[in-house]
Amino acid sequence: MNKVRISETVLRDANQSLIATRMPFSDFEGILETMDKAGYHSLECWGGATFDSCLRYLSEDPWERLRKIKDKVKNTPLQMLLRGQNILGYRHYPDDVVRMFVARSVDNGMDIFRIFDALNDFRNIRVAVDEVLKRNAHAQGAICYTTSPVHTLDNYAKLAKELEEMGVHSICIKDMAGICGPQEAYDIVKALKETVKVPVYFHTHGTTGLGPITYFKAIEAGCDGIDCAISSFSNGTSQPPTETMNYALKQAGYETGLDDSILKQINDHFKPIKEKYVKSGQMDPFVMGVETDALVYQVPGGMLSNLIAQLKAQNALDRLDEVLEETPRVREDLGYPPLVTPMSQMVGVQAVLNVLAGERYKSVAKEVKAYLRGEYGKAPGKIKPELIEQILGDEEPITTRFADTLEPQFEKTKEELKGVARSDEDVLSYIAFPQIAEKFFKEREEREYITVSYSIVKK
Repeated sequence: MNKVRISETVLRDANQSLIATRMPFSDFEGILETMDKAGYHSLECWGGATFDSCLRYLSEDPWERLRKIKDKVKNTPLQMLLRGQNILGYRHYPDDVVRMFVARSVDNGMDIFRIFDALNDFRNIRVAVDEVLKRNAHAQGAICYTTSPVHTLDNYAKLAKELEEMGVHSICIKDMAGICGPQEAYDIVKALKETVKVPVYFHTHGTTGLGPITYFKAIEAGCDGIDCAISSFSNGTSQPPTETMNYALKQAGYETGLDDSILKQINDHFKPIKEKYVKSGQMDPFVMGVETDALVYQVPGGMLSNLIAQLKAQNALDRLDEVLEETPRVREDLGYPPLVTPMSQMVGVQAVLNVLAGERYKSVAKEVKAYLRGEYGKAPGKIKPELIEQILGDEEPITTRFADTLEPQFEKTKEELKGVARSDEDVLSYIAFPQIAEKFFKEREEREYITVSYSIVKK
């Protein structure tokens, strides 16, 4: 009997896609030990936007969150999403920082690293993969799925071979916008299984409603594992539901290793938590629906909720349709980058600027300028020459790996933060998000001072 491994995403991608990663540790602390008994392949619980959100909105130390999860989850591997040379931020960091981040993540409890580059420029993931392998953790190389004239089956197979040669333990097809149709999924998995020997995993979202059928066809083609979200936090811009996929797969004769009664306990825990976010307005009904227009504009879940937030802040939510129409045009101009962080933010912000200014590229985001300069890597397709000329003038874009131009940063920053940072982890938080981490450190001191003062008074 074929086994299909199921990873649970409620602790990271599901809550990132539906409620912009605002779920505090206290919401799921009580269910972690039960989740550990469900039979999941892994719990995706860290990386992506969790790091930024913990520091910025939740007053939580992301490293401490990871240690606390590990403390309760003893048997199921923990998984994270790592943006290669971007780590968890939105720019490239020097190699010493990438290596230190991976090393400390393993020390704090991380087991599986899903590593991707937004442009599928694998020069930007080599260092991260190398360090994960050195630390005896599981390196999973991810290929960002998208459709364009330059993204072909042959191209995807070549990317998979490149990852296998790099030494990854497994490969993931990352369909962040939920735009991969069932036949495409079948074809791509089949092409990869014929090209590489390592296990192949598939990740999608429910945005377009294709998710479950896409997964099913991927599995028929030999896919080894899929990402699902417990049903109360599934569908919409999240992943297809764990229980539904588990039920359908078992009925079709596949083995999942999941315990149905424990899945029910997990869902019962998250149901009232979902209600809380619906009532507070944090879970926008828009992200819960099926949005087939995404097949046209290819906007992933996290990007969609960000666009809505951005337009709300400008009192311009009524212009969402215009922004969504402008998005594929900007993407074509930029050489068809897959819409995944940080490219999704860049393309989205630029589309908003173009629409609100009433003139295309009148105002250009600084990240877009950096992209045109070659700082994010090689574009999959050809960038519009007039755009390069308009933005860069006579400046020549770089063609080498941008991180090769960066000076080592970790030890220097550690020295600067003496008396402020308490650990290497603090230093890494600061390098990733300087202003946010600084504010967090200050508030942490204040909280501890209040706690100590209170306990003295109480005595």
